[in-house]
Amino acid sequence: MKHDQLLAMEAIVSTGTFRGAAERLHKSQSAVSHTIRQLEEELELELFSREAYRPALTPAGEIFYREASRVLRQMQGLRSIAARLRAREEPELTVAVSATMDLDPLLPALADTGRRHPATHLRLRMEMMGGPIARLMEGKADIALASLDGVPMDDVEAEPVAEVTIRPVASPGLGLPAGSRALSASEMQSHVQVIAAGTGGAAHEQSRDLLPGGLKWTVSDLAAKKKVILAGLGWGGLPDHMTEAERHSGKLLALNLERFPVRRTMIFKMRRRDQAIGVVADELWNKIGAVALA
Repeated sequence: MKHDQLLAMEAIVSTGTFRGAAERLHKSQSAVSHTIRQLEEELELELFSREAYRPALTPAGEIFYREASRVLRQMQGLRSIAARLRAREEPELTVAVSATMDLDPLLPALADTGRRHPATHLRLRMEMMGGPIARLMEGKADIALASLDGVPMDDVEAEPVAEVTIRPVASPGLGLPAGSRALSASEMQSHVQVIAAGTGGAAHEQSRDLLPGGLKWTVSDLAAKKKVILAGLGWGGLPDHMTEAERHSGKLLALNLERFPVRRTMIFKMRRRDQAIGVVADELWNKIGAVALA
């Protein structure tokens, strides 16, 4: 049994076809078919049923695939460990961070890493929606800090580090009542909902907490969103750490909306299992600890 045989099996299951597996592995379809035939002959088991158009795992194949997937993940982990052991300080380190997260607890870890490794260029990318995980999976970030929405959990290592609270707010000038009574979607339709554009592609655009039938403005980031809301031009959800002072002073009012509840989201630090982690990235990873951002 060889590593490339297990990779071929995993690619067939993931893509659903021998052709898709061949494209993923950059091999010919006949080569992939031959690899699986060799594996089946060695095991004396039929792993795939080929009666239908798409290959399907046999009962024995399903059991074998579960164990094969576990072995592949372990091998990916071993490769990452070996890469870290032989690596030198990387010239560049990129951290992709959800724009909803408060940076203050992260800055000491970044500052200490910068002092200890001045030759490593630190890049901090503030991303919206699915941007952090998109950058991580594209290989454009070494570490991502974001929620687990849309995260391929088999492919990443993730640990919780923070919690962010998002609540709808508006300027008093917008004329919306603040209080215990929940405002309905129909009451909100004549007021502009301000939303921030995602940076992770169309699949990660905001879909939750959008009020149906209402007016909407889209801005590029949370700083612009806050300015528009403070100016009384609309309402929208913002992290508590960005609005605490304004809510305390009365410049912003917390809203009670039927279709937009207060949301508490856990933020995780994530890194790819199959991507070699440099010594500086590994050190920063270990410094990013659990903090409460309620």
